[in-house]
Amino acid sequence: MGDEKKPKSTGVWPTVKPFVNGGASGMLATCVIQPIDMIKVRIQLGQGSAGQVTKNMLKEEGFGAFYKGLSAGLLRQATYTTARLGSFRILTNKAIEANDGKPLPLYQKALCGLTAGAIGACFGSPADLALIRMQADATLPAAQRRHYKNAFHALYRIVSDEGVLALWKGAGPTVVRAMALNMGMLASYDQSVEFFKDNVGLGEGATVVGASAVSGFFAAACSLPFDYVKTQIQKMQPDAEGKFPYTGSYDCAMKTLKAGGPFKFYTGFPVYCVRIAPHVMMTWIFLNQIQKFEKSIGL
Repeated sequence: MGDEKKPKSTGVWPTVKPFVNGGASGMLATCVIQPIDMIKVRIQLGQGSAGQVTKNMLKEEGFGAFYKGLSAGLLRQATYTTARLGSFRILTNKAIEANDGKPLPLYQKALCGLTAGAIGACFGSPADLALIRMQADATLPAAQRRHYKNAFHALYRIVSDEGVLALWKGAGPTVVRAMALNMGMLASYDQSVEFFKDNVGLGEGATVVGASAVSGFFAAACSLPFDYVKTQIQKMQPDAEGKFPYTGSYDCAMKTLKAGGPFKFYTGFPVYCVRIAPHVMMTWIFLNQIQKFEKSIGL
């Protein structure tokens, strides 16, 4: 029986497993977090506090508005999270092999996180753009609304109206934001797991929850300034003369800094942290449960 199981370790499944698991855990987490993400985007677009945004959305658009853009969110996780979590695990496994099986120092985990974030963002940028457009559409004047039906309709319209390369509009800040987020999220999670397990002596469940919480905090703290710039770039509209308010992410950052100071980049931080941290936590928890289930059935 043991010999019959050996081919599994050298087949295709061990290679694709981190990618499949990563995408599945991200999609499950998104189904839970989508309403908070919607509120976060509205706050960044200047529609008021979390309470005001929630009240106005329920009154004017109904409960379904909180799940507007869910298809794009799931598509984003199926591309972005599949690529980043899968590539991070592949990269860290290779690095551990090169390190003779010893745990990696924090800086190497951070480098793996930066790289994985960049890879994931390149794959996920089109879906991310569709998600931002769908979530922001209801905030535009009636004449400027795009009326996307779902993520695939949004992608089709973007390609038809603006060209294929428009799918990567704002990809620069998206990649930078993803690198910052994943450096904080991925490196801190692995480091925290080692600390809670080896130094504190926590069990598996408590270790996963504790490390997930630490991971969520650092993901939010590292990424919000880049997320703010990315959102402003992706949702900008040309004026009557056809000019956009920003020429690029650097111009957006400088104008934002000049107009509101450094804390302007942390607009909506409490909601952003509440949204990012639980999503990160649930992604890790779902991933842990998926891995336990696969182990129980011999995958």
